[in-house]
Amino acid sequence: MKDDADLMEQKRTLASAMLMHVPFDGWSAKALNQAARDCGFDAGTIARAFPDGAAEALDFWVAETDAAMLRELEARDLARLKVRDRIKTAVMTRLELAAPHREAVRRALSLEALPQHAPRALKQLYRTVDAIWYAAGDTATDFNFYTKRMLLAGVYAATLLQWLDDKSEGFASTAAFLDRRLADVMRIQQLRGKAGQLLDRLPLPLRTPRRI
Repeated sequence: MKDDADLMEQKRTLASAMLMHVPFDGWSAKALNQAARDCGFDAGTIARAFPDGAAEALDFWVAETDAAMLRELEARDLARLKVRDRIKTAVMTRLELAAPHREAVRRALSLEALPQHAPRALKQLYRTVDAIWYAAGDTATDFNFYTKRMLLAGVYAATLLQWLDDKSEGFASTAAFLDRRLADVMRIQQLRGKAGQLLDRLPLPLRTPRRI
């Protein structure tokens, strides 16, 4: 167990040290090697901590930021908020945690736009939106579980791009953009609900579209 704890600490140390090099060298082997030198780690430590290299270091950093978001949200009374406001709070908290490293996020998107990194990027996006829904108290276990995450993935990705170039105080422009996107999603959900109610009133043979 001590070895596992030591390895986790080395990962955190390396990923943290890497952030100061990423704006110049991207999420690359060069940035990872420079971080290791800064920390006094050898090549063996890099291989143990991140066998898949810089891309794995990026994945670790994203996961750590997701975990930090959850810890931050646990200290807030989200239960008193409407679900939409819980989601907004979670998304903005996630962005605020990444704010000191906005250029690192930009470099991450550039790296993960490459075809070979697309599967990892999708997993990261899913993990983040799943954490956001978890923090919002989502308990869905049916098909809604997936549709909620799919819709939020689109909202989060669009909001992230808006945030990258937001120069407004306190990211006010991003918050307003997020409000509009969430309103769009709520309208979609309402339309789906009304369509479902209409289909339920149809004779049985005509309900096929609902099943589809």
